[in-house]
Amino acid sequence: MAEWIFLMHAEESFRQAEFAVFSNAKNHRRDPNVPLIVPLVNAHHFSMINQQRALHNPPLSKGFIVTNANCSTTGVVIPLAALEKAFGPIESCMITTMQAISGAGYPGVPSMDIMDNIVPYIGGEEEKMEWETLKILGGLVEGEDGRKVFDMHARQPLRVSAQCNRVPVIEGHTECVSVRFARRPPPSPQQVREALQAYTSDAWTMSCPSAPRHTIFVHEQADRPQPRLDRDYQSGAGVNVGRVRQCPVLDIKFVVLANNVAIGAATSSIVNAELAVCKGIV
Repeated sequence: MAEWIFLMHAEESFRQAEFAVFSNAKNHRRDPNVPLIVPLVNAHHFSMINQQRALHNPPLSKGFIVTNANCSTTGVVIPLAALEKAFGPIESCMITTMQAISGAGYPGVPSMDIMDNIVPYIGGEEEKMEWETLKILGGLVEGEDGRKVFDMHARQPLRVSAQCNRVPVIEGHTECVSVRFARRPPPSPQQVREALQAYTSDAWTMSCPSAPRHTIFVHEQADRPQPRLDRDYQSGAGVNVGRVRQCPVLDIKFVVLANNVAIGAATSSIVNAELAVCKGIV
């Protein structure tokens, strides 16, 4: 806890000194004036920066804080954003994660706990996934006082249920996802595959150097994606999706693989910084 408090104060000190802060930490993710940006999804949330600067005491001319999301949230919101762009709002999303031990920073001997084992609990992870998804996929609206607010996907309520598990994999978070669309009838599995494959991020179109050419790589093989085979595709900067098929309970289900130590971590912060440069914010 002391480390998080120190880091929070350090980030605030850098912002007050008129530095741009691109944070991979959790401290400011819930701040109503700090954008929570997955650079392959919601670059438009950078528009909150001017308000953040204006409301700071004293007001800032250059300094700001931008955060990126939890590693598992990052992996799932990229395909969800692609599907909402193509087919409109998603009403319900159920996620079961199989998260690598590197996400917990397991060092040395303590990592033995995971051998021949699965730990069906990661403290605070499920709650983070459920609310972060809403902030990232939601829009920006004008509040009663005239200030911008994150609408948390309120215009079309989205229910997210996450179950998070730690598994004996070194790197690469795998997530099994089922979704229900607001539109009826829902898209077919083939339409979903095509939409995922066609999705292109603003970071790529704005020529950010670290953005992946293929935001989402869609696998046709029945047994892919797999962490050892697929986590390093495009240096882990995009996500892999496979097993797209009909869901008998919701509409569509699929499997996502995201490199938790690349796009799920520092790569997101780097691309966020590149986006800020491209947008003329820094």
